[in-house]
Amino acid sequence: QTTSHMSQYSGLKGKNGKYKYQPGFGNHFESEALENALPLDKNSPQKCPYNLYAEQLSGTAFTAPRDANKRSWLYRIVPSVKQGKYKEIDNGRIDNDWSKVKPKPEQYRWKPLELEENKEVDFVEGLTTVCGAGDPSMKAGTVVYMYVANKSMENKSFYNSDGEFLIVPQEGELDIQTEFGSLEVSPEEIIVIPRGIHFSVRFSCEKIRGYIVEVFDGNFEIPSLGPIGANGLANPRHFLAPVAKFEEKECDWIVVNKFLDNMFEVEKKESPYNVVAWQGNYYPYKYNLKNFCPYNTVLFDHSDPSIFTVLTAQTNTPGTAACDFVIFSSRYIVGKDTFRPPFFHRNCMSEYMGLIKGEYEAKKDGFVPGGGSLHSCMTPHGPDTETFDYSTNKEDTSTPFFLGDSDLAFMFESTYIFKVSDYFQNNLVDENYIDCWQDLTSNFNTNNNNNDN
Repeated sequence: QTTSHMSQYSGLKGKNGKYKYQPGFGNHFESEALENALPLDKNSPQKCPYNLYAEQLSGTAFTAPRDANKRSWLYRIVPSVKQGKYKEIDNGRIDNDWSKVKPKPEQYRWKPLELEENKEVDFVEGLTTVCGAGDPSMKAGTVVYMYVANKSMENKSFYNSDGEFLIVPQEGELDIQTEFGSLEVSPEEIIVIPRGIHFSVRFSCEKIRGYIVEVFDGNFEIPSLGPIGANGLANPRHFLAPVAKFEEKECDWIVVNKFLDNMFEVEKKESPYNVVAWQGNYYPYKYNLKNFCPYNTVLFDHSDPSIFTVLTAQTNTPGTAACDFVIFSSRYIVGKDTFRPPFFHRNCMSEYMGLIKGEYEAKKDGFVPGGGSLHSCMTPHGPDTETFDYSTNKEDTSTPFFLGDSDLAFMFESTYIFKVSDYFQNNLVDENYIDCWQDLTSNFNTNNNNNDN
C-alpha cells in the first residue's frame, strides 16, 4: 500500500508542470509535504511533529568552515538505518580499478553506447565506466561514465558513497525520485546528486542515454566571476531544488550502494522516500543549460574554454579543478581577423567531450550525438583539416557568426590524468579518428608573413 504526498509550496513549476521547485544555488531551503511537519525551534526535538524521526545527512565534516559546510535534516517516517545486511553484487560495467589498466596517451573518439540486444537494463545496470583517475578512499579523483537503459527502477534505489554525480542526459527525459522530492530532467538539462542521497531513475520513453561525471573531491559550485562582475554565466536563480514529497509504502525494496568502487545491495521493507519534511543546504538540484549566459571575446582572439564553465569542483590547489563542466552552446562568434574555432592545443588537464545534439564546431564529421572523445594530458588535439582550411582561408571574419540552437556540446575537464577502461579501449572506438589531422600540411612561406592584419 502506498500513500503519497507532495509539498504545497508554491514554488516554480518545471516546463511540464509535473513537479515544483525551489530556485537558488547553495541556499538553505526548507520544505514540508505536510503542514507543520518541520520542527520550528530545534533540529532534533525530543518528539518530532507527526512522530517522525529526525535524521541528519552530512555532506562535509562537522567542522568544515561555515561557508563550505553542507548538511540537511530529514524528517522521515522510518529512519534509513532500518535495513538488512549489505551483500556484494556484480559490478557490471563499472570498472574503476585503474591499477590493472594500461595507460595510453591516444586521442580517443567513441561511437554512442547502445543497448545489448534483447536485454533489459535499468539506469544502475547500464552504468559503464569510460575513463577516470583517483581513489574514492582518499576522496580525490574523477570518473566519467556513460549510461544507457530501457527499464525504469521500480522498488529499487541507488546511492553513491564515493562521490557526487553530475548527470547529463543525451536521449530521453528522466523522472528522478529522491529523498528530497522528485525532479524531471530532460536533454539540455543537468542534475547534480550529492554523495549519499538515494535516487531512482524512471522514464516513459523507449530508452535513455547520457553521460555522468563523478567527483570524489568535495562538491560542485558555480565559478567565481572575477572581472565579469556580479552577473553572467550560470546565474544562481536558475538552479532548481525539489520540494518535499513522500510515500508511505511497505514493500520489498532493494537499495544498491556504490562503495569504494564496488557495488553492494541491501534489502528494506519500505520505500526510502518517506521524508515528510527537510531543511538544509545539501540536496539534489537541476539546471537548464539554455539559461547559461555565455561571455566571449568581442573583438579578436579565441577565449579559453574555461569562460564557458557552468559548474566546477575544485581540488585543494586553488584554481585547479577535479572537474570543470563546460558547455559549448548557442552564441555569437565575432572575433575579427581571428581563427574562430578552438585552437590547436596541448593541455596539462584531461579533456573528455560529449555531444548532446547537433555538431561540434571544431569537428563537424565523425563526432556524433551520444559519442565522446578524450584528449589526455599533453596529447595534442585541435580542429580537423577541413575546419582549419575553411576558417583560415574562406571564412569572412568581418561579420558575426551565430552558432545556433541546434548544437550543444560539453566538456568534463580535469587535472587528473585519466586512464581508459578496458571496455572503452576495446569497444566503440573510432579507429579512424586520427585521420582527421593527416591532411594538415606545411603552408610555411618566407615571402608572406601575414602580419598586416
